[in-house]
Amino acid sequence: MKKTKHDETIVEQFSRQALPFSQQPAHSQKSFLNLMLEMSGVNREDHVLDVACGPGLVACAFAARARQVTGIDLTPAMIERAKQLQQEKQLTNLIWQIGNVLPLPFRDESFSLVITRYTFHHFLHPQAVFTELVRVCARGGRILVADTTMTPEKRDFFDMEEKLRDPSHTRTLTPTEFLQMAADLKLQEVRTRFIKSERNLEAHLRASFPHPGDEEKIRKIFREDIGKDALGLGARSKGEEIYFAYPLIILAGRKTA
Repeated sequence: MKKTKHDETIVEQFSRQALPFSQQPAHSQKSFLNLMLEMSGVNREDHVLDVACGPGLVACAFAARARQVTGIDLTPAMIERAKQLQQEKQLTNLIWQIGNVLPLPFRDESFSLVITRYTFHHFLHPQAVFTELVRVCARGGRILVADTTMTPEKRDFFDMEEKLRDPSHTRTLTPTEFLQMAADLKLQEVRTRFIKSERNLEAHLRASFPHPGDEEKIRKIFREDIGKDALGLGARSKGEEIYFAYPLIILAGRKTA
């Protein structure tokens, strides 16, 4: 598997993030995971693929309801963390694989449910990745994508800040772009939900690994955005702390039978 320069940036970032990412309360928020489970319709007959599974938080949640879950991720440290989480939860119906998403190393129509969370803003070619999700999904099977999203007028400023915080960030998709990809790939019964994920800025920075000196640039951006909301994150202060909320989209649909 030949890695691109962008792949190397992802592996570098997420090797460092493996433990702190898995320990962030926002990433294990039960209401968010339960909404994904509900919208996916996962059941005991499902063979699930979790694409870019990270430390296995979502895969383990789905494994509690599915027949089998396969998690694939480019970063070996994330897969190791996922295996630890599986052991902690005493789950036996999980398979882990190190690998890329373009192309996914699976045959056509291998899974009845294909899911991915917090991933599309890392992809250089999101349409091609979405195509791969649909390719490996069985006819009549389901696709579920959850990620940050942003309105067109605020995206450029938001993307600039996110690239400072996480150099593996590429571009945030708008709700219209997610829906257009689903339409282009002829997904049926498409449903969306929009939610917010609350974060504390300092805790978020401790789990991120920006280039030296960029943390203070990020703090300045957030401080100056309070009351303006050019970032689209509703930044606000509580005492000495700054809080904000990522806007998220959950999109679920069914592959044409």
